[in-house]
Amino acid sequence: MARSRRGRIDTMLEYDFMRTAFEAGTVVAFVAGAVGYFVVMRNLAFAGHALAHVGFAGATGAVLLGGAPFWGLLAFTVAGGIGMGLLGDQLRGRDIAVGIILSLSLGFGVLFLHLYTSYATQATALLFGNVLGVSPENLRDMLVLGVLTLAFLTAIARPLLFATLDPELAEAKGVSLKLIAVLFLIAVAVATAEAVQVVGILLVFALMVGPAAAALRCTTRIKTGIVLSILFGIAETWAGIALAYATDWPPTFWITLLSSAVYGVTFVPRLLPSAA
Repeated sequence: MARSRRGRIDTMLEYDFMRTAFEAGTVVAFVAGAVGYFVVMRNLAFAGHALAHVGFAGATGAVLLGGAPFWGLLAFTVAGGIGMGLLGDQLRGRDIAVGIILSLSLGFGVLFLHLYTSYATQATALLFGNVLGVSPENLRDMLVLGVLTLAFLTAIARPLLFATLDPELAEAKGVSLKLIAVLFLIAVAVATAEAVQVVGILLVFALMVGPAAAALRCTTRIKTGIVLSILFGIAETWAGIALAYATDWPPTFWITLLSSAVYGVTFVPRLLPSAA
């Protein structure tokens, strides 16, 4: 059994759809790891999760109008990100308001799905992810958006970090906290839309939050933490896709399991008794 399974793993890259899955997973994990690090630092994990649900309404609405679901998803997440960003620091801790937006968005998504019942299969892929179904055209779009998002994040990185670590001083120095919040949440929206292609709307935490949270527990150095977050995300995605190929279980399950496991491992050193 072990020998035959190794054979399957050895041959998985012979298939175009598997190579595309690894390439798409790498792009998404790279972008989600970089953006997600600041999401966790700014305590916006729940808001990021809500953006994915806002995108679900956009995707289903786009199909109802005859458009492509990904672009509807992207448009709604960006619009939602701008709206949340305009709340500025008021967004932090406003779990009730974000939760209402989240549930309302899902409600609209269900309505649009009801009005276009033949979309059920694609809706399931959006909710739970399907990295093995990414087409070369989707990959090209994801790569372009990923590069633009990383360039955008790099451009705002210094004021973003300043506003995150010491918002009062940053504002006193002339940094517009509301503008930074809007710009950053636009980047979060694009990264979320891409992550949905891999892990789905319901499990977007796996790539947007898990690797970054683990990295923050490993180091307090910003650059090192971002690199670790990216590497954790890529490793979890690659291993998840490979395990899915070997077991025929959904890749989303493996990616979320590995993301949770890596985060859990970061607690082990603190649980072990210290040497005398």
